[in-house]
Amino acid sequence: MIISGAHTLPVPPARAWELLQDPVVLARCMPGCEALEPGGPDEYRMKMKMALSAFSGLFDGKVRIAEKNPPVSYRLLVEGTGRIGFMNGQGLLTLSAAEPGTTVKFEGEVHVGGTIAAVGQRLLDTTARMMIKRFFDKLAAEA
Repeated sequence: MIISGAHTLPVPPARAWELLQDPVVLARCMPGCEALEPGGPDEYRMKMKMALSAFSGLFDGKVRIAEKNPPVSYRLLVEGTGRIGFMNGQGLLTLSAAEPGTTVKFEGEVHVGGTIAAVGQRLLDTTARMMIKRFFDKLAAEA
């Protein structure tokens, strides 16, 4: 599944970058996130509860930040497994100054398998967009 889009945060790029690098803030903003703990430099262990249609379950995974170019861009690598399947993905986030703050553009690809993949591409796409919107709404509130 390909994901892309953009959201505006009401803060300057340097502050947006700080928020997007802060694991405490990220854990509060990610829908379903139960834990986000350091696992090494620019790497975090994650526990996330995911509910999709009639399926729900806890995912254990890793999040890694790569190719950092502060405060302009970075690559995010995510992988997780749980009772209802697995997911892995990567994406590029690019920050740019905009009125009234910072535009965060993202583009990437996510792969899912197992039971979770049985719900269909359309439902997965809709759920991913909803989770991304909730994340950026909460992040804007944190700002």
